[in-house]
Amino acid sequence: MSKKIYVFFCLILFCSSIYSQNNISGKIISEKRINSANTHIHINNKVISSNSSGQFQANDLPSGTTKIFVSHAGYQPIDTVIALESNLKIDFKLKPNTTLLDEVVIQQKNKNTTTSVVAQQLKLATIEKYSNQTLGDALKEIAGVATLKSGNSIVKPIINGLYGSRVPVIYNNVRLEDQQWGMEHDPNIDINTANKITVIKGSSGLQYGGDAIGGLIIIEPLTVKKDTLFGRTIINYDSNGKGGSVTTSLHQGNDLGLSWNATGTYKYLGDKQAPDYNLSNTGTRNAHFSGDLKYSAAKFYSSLLYSYYNATIGILSASHTGNVNDLYNSITNKIPSVINDFTYNINNPKQKVKHQIIKFNSNYYFDNASFLSLQYDFQSNNRLEYDVRRADFNDIAALDLELKTHTLAIDYTKNTHDWELKTGVRTAVQNNYANPATGIRPLIPNYDKLDLGIYGIASYRFSDRFSIDGGVRNDYTKIDASKFYLKSRWEERGYDAQFYNFIAGDFGTQWLTKPSFTFNSVSANVGTHIATAAKWELFSNLSFASRNPNPSEFFSDGLHHSTGVIELGDLNLKKEQATKLSVTVKKQFNRFSFELNPYLNSIKDYIFLKPTGFETTIRGAFPVYEYQQTNAVLAGVDLQTVWEINNQWAHSLRLSYVSGRDKQANEPLIDMPPLQVNNKITFSKKEWNSLRLELQSELVFRQTQFPDNNFYTQIIKDNELVSVLVDTSTPPTGYQLFHFYSEMKFKTFKKATTTVAFSIQNMFNASYRDYLNRQRFFADEVGRSIQLQLKFNY
Repeated sequence: MSKKIYVFFCLILFCSSIYSQNNISGKIISEKRINSANTHIHINNKVISSNSSGQFQANDLPSGTTKIFVSHAGYQPIDTVIALESNLKIDFKLKPNTTLLDEVVIQQKNKNTTTSVVAQQLKLATIEKYSNQTLGDALKEIAGVATLKSGNSIVKPIINGLYGSRVPVIYNNVRLEDQQWGMEHDPNIDINTANKITVIKGSSGLQYGGDAIGGLIIIEPLTVKKDTLFGRTIINYDSNGKGGSVTTSLHQGNDLGLSWNATGTYKYLGDKQAPDYNLSNTGTRNAHFSGDLKYSAAKFYSSLLYSYYNATIGILSASHTGNVNDLYNSITNKIPSVINDFTYNINNPKQKVKHQIIKFNSNYYFDNASFLSLQYDFQSNNRLEYDVRRADFNDIAALDLELKTHTLAIDYTKNTHDWELKTGVRTAVQNNYANPATGIRPLIPNYDKLDLGIYGIASYRFSDRFSIDGGVRNDYTKIDASKFYLKSRWEERGYDAQFYNFIAGDFGTQWLTKPSFTFNSVSANVGTHIATAAKWELFSNLSFASRNPNPSEFFSDGLHHSTGVIELGDLNLKKEQATKLSVTVKKQFNRFSFELNPYLNSIKDYIFLKPTGFETTIRGAFPVYEYQQTNAVLAGVDLQTVWEINNQWAHSLRLSYVSGRDKQANEPLIDMPPLQVNNKITFSKKEWNSLRLELQSELVFRQTQFPDNNFYTQIIKDNELVSVLVDTSTPPTGYQLFHFYSEMKFKTFKKATTTVAFSIQNMFNASYRDYLNRQRFFADEVGRSIQLQLKFNY
């Protein structure tokens, strides 16, 4: 069967398609007789605009089912499907709906960032499937996105081999500032608040910052489209963890005046289980609430948002060892040093995180073609990391950081018939406070940070088949820190000669230092979009981006308690500068479509975390990782296909490959995702209560390109010190997992629908270890997980 599928794929990929060509023309009419020029009309893959009289025409359209979407700021969109067999004349009448202003702004924003870069999206149906999981887990549905893990509950998305502060997360137009730079920090966001999630690969979102070397993740909430009250409740149960979650959302819309949204989620899970043993101390607790109020008028709208996220995450007990022997044995024997019975208790080591967002936004529309946006947002992130400590100190966090960020942004957008222009300014003031009550020198010190950025973006549509876009941004950043360094560490790092001017006080065995850094960075991109009558599309984008070293990379100095790793920053680090060329080819056949995205990313002064040895402290023995810098190049390709075999059966394929090289050392980069191939076969039958069955194969190959960072240490064996090689470099073997998903929908009441979903992840309970899991040295990944989901729409 699989051979037939791929033979068919090759045939239709290289054969020409013959279509009958037709034209659609008409006029856009507005209910209040306001000028309807520059109305955006999407006809299949074509995007056109109406002229000053509201008239439009699209040429060279194939016969068959044709999708039409009409949108204009301040009006309800029109979404319809027609059967096109010959030339057609059709008029569209727009109805006012000012509550859609926010949604239209989002669409314009995406257009600015994705004219020449394909933006891939997760829609609501996919997001709901992952209601009980993390943002990173859901994003794996997109080709080119992998995950970096610290255990099984802390999941960070990787886009084309890059992660962390290189991949900003934008939630409801707010750039998350939640100490996202650490490998063991996942985004502090509840996936259930999202109505749509967009992934942009590359530094094309200049309005959000110039440092998105890896890409952008844009999370958009639901916008109510009419005067109505409706809601949704999702209940999840997971056999692996013996718990689950419940989430409820309510939405009240209004054409004019006040509307609101509210969402709340609570998650409760105990220890996860590998196929052969319990993963002790891996339970999670998670509570989240978000709500917003909007007031809409004829020429403006204003909104107020509040979001609260609270999580407690257990850290695998076996990842914290007491001496070099235990650490070496854990890595070598592949058996956890701590295996206890299942429990819901979460003991040390663990993380506790609280994140709050307050946002005020107001848009004023001068006319149908231009508007001004003003936004202020405040974020407070409190991170507590608990280690295993003695006596009463066990209840005191070993790391207590509070990060506060104030941001003000002003944006202006102007649309004409062929041009779209956007410019704006963003300033942010940030303060990090490291609580000294921990009794331990903080990993991240006190610091103040100032950011000021200004950008301009333009796109021009030469015709229905060719457009070009570009933008430039300049960012100024200043960071002032206050940090104690052990004199021995200061001299060991070679700082005594180069950074003597940072020393502000002598405290015996420590220096009090006042590091200060200033950066000025320029980022830019230019790209094109070409479409043909035969439904071929070509996107090309060339971008240049700059990213400053983050506080973790600069100042880390000590034990990172949530991962059991000693991390050392480097004050000598320079800013990263990346030049990326990306090309995307898309083709839509009758029942088959594919998207191919090769890319090349050259990064000067690439910053990475390198294992360098062991260090013994009064707490125990821990691996040492140092932030280092090199020149790197990342090259890869993403492929995504969809084949609608017939009305019931469909097949989809996702393939991702990236190769990262250290150009200076002439060796592979560490922590690069291996080749991944995902196949999914789907059966659906609407007449059978919308039955949907999915079987997915997740194939992850062994990473064969990796640097040799192995090192020797001494352990006690037979009462003697013995030198042994510690293999921290060799990746685990590849693996293949199978996942099953099914759902049916039932009409329970007149205006209520119930969806019942049943799924199994890792169906055959395979034992494996993931190269991109920092805790792969200590335990296997989770085993079989049986999940039940009930969803009520009312």
